[in-house]
Amino acid sequence: MRFAARLLTAALALGLLAALPQPGQAEPAARSFVTQHVGVFGGRRVAYEATAGETILRDAKDAPAAALFSFSYVEKVAKPDRPVVFIFNGGPGSSSVWLHLGMAGPRQVDFADEVNPPTVPPFPLKDNPNALLDVADLVFIDPPGTGFSRVLPGGRTEDFYGVNQDALAVAKFIADWLTRNDRWASPKFVMGESYGTTRAAALATTLMGGPTSPSGELGAITLNGILVLGPAMGGAVGDHLYGANLPAMAASAWYHRPELRQGRSLDAAVEAARSLAADGYMRALYLGNALPAADRLALAEQLAALTGVPAQTWLANRLRLGLGAFSRELLKDKGLQVGAYDSRYVLPLKAAGADPVADDPAMGQYTPAFVGAMNSYLTGELKVRMEAPYIPIAFSQVNSKWDYGPGGPRGRDAAAELAQALRRNPSLQLFVAAGHYDLVTTVGAAEYALNQVDLPPERVTVKAYPSGHMPYLGADSARALAADVRAFIRQAAQGSE
Repeated sequence: MRFAARLLTAALALGLLAALPQPGQAEPAARSFVTQHVGVFGGRRVAYEATAGETILRDAKDAPAAALFSFSYVEKVAKPDRPVVFIFNGGPGSSSVWLHLGMAGPRQVDFADEVNPPTVPPFPLKDNPNALLDVADLVFIDPPGTGFSRVLPGGRTEDFYGVNQDALAVAKFIADWLTRNDRWASPKFVMGESYGTTRAAALATTLMGGPTSPSGELGAITLNGILVLGPAMGGAVGDHLYGANLPAMAASAWYHRPELRQGRSLDAAVEAARSLAADGYMRALYLGNALPAADRLALAEQLAALTGVPAQTWLANRLRLGLGAFSRELLKDKGLQVGAYDSRYVLPLKAAGADPVADDPAMGQYTPAFVGAMNSYLTGELKVRMEAPYIPIAFSQVNSKWDYGPGGPRGRDAAAELAQALRRNPSLQLFVAAGHYDLVTTVGAAEYALNQVDLPPERVTVKAYPSGHMPYLGADSARALAADVRAFIRQAAQGSE
């Protein structure tokens, strides 16, 4: 009775959760699977409890609307003020499998060679020494329509499949989790990847609430930190986007074309591309046909030296080359295409299909291991027994139906929303991690977007790693990223003291 009363009081005070069901009202059974584990993370031995289970989300009429499935890893001797990180991927329509088994969770996919992964079983798992359990408890969230999460009979998909609707659903879950686990005193963090950038930005303002927020009420849940990986910021369009993408092209060429390095490190190659984009390249695009032919040729040769794409190709495309074309041009002479999600991965150009995911040299090769390992982990180690399959990404049922609001996807400016969140909360800090070899959400595009908004530099950390869209793929990148994230969590958690 005391627990129920506490839950009701907190929920009503937040304004994020509907009232609890009345006596006699039918309620779907929320399934839960609990297991005990021990691991060594960040050099510290941690005994933890894993809870995989459902949380019932209710609609405005107090009816069960969705069952959200999550995975909580909580240290057994955790204090009420131990940090907690709520983690999700993007899509929209993606489950959290990528961050779960790739970076932050206690177990991870075992890639002996991350750029030549197995594409058929077995898909082994191994302990993840870089998991964050030594510094925080971890909660992996699969939004409705992904993983095992689902919209219930009587619920409406349009109440969940949209930027604001999704943020409200995740905010409801977080408020419920904090109450059920008595963790209101904990420093709170959210970690999102790719579209998770937009979700994290919308979530920060939704948790706080206000008369114009999706909740329409004052939630007053504040965050210590926001971490975004593979940042999908938006912002750069037109010629600015061509310039913003040059550093990723230069990094990819540096990786695959050692003959172009001229003694430069990866960072030096990226900086050279960044400097060219900010100076001569943008000027040339502005001038267009007014640029003298000799200057145009000289610039095309500079671009060729940086990107590995012949000068004549740059000239034929009016000095503009999209990332899709670049992925096919970089190793064309070798009959290979580089991955969009991670340009270190390659597949033959011949017989390439048009599917942006299944035919991508990166996603097409590393996803089988993630999906296979996740299903083995669910049943073998977490003892999860569910009738429906675990859905890694729901393209047709979720992604294609997503409501971005006025203006569509380009109508959202995640960088501006993050700046607003940092203004509202003077203790909030932001960590941005990008991969140099990401040809989907490039380092330059993230930098451009962040440079256009008013962010307090002392509260923003931007890092780039020698990896792709998932900047933790690769032993060196994973270690460096984990060390940076640990330092960020420890420092940002002090803001609550």
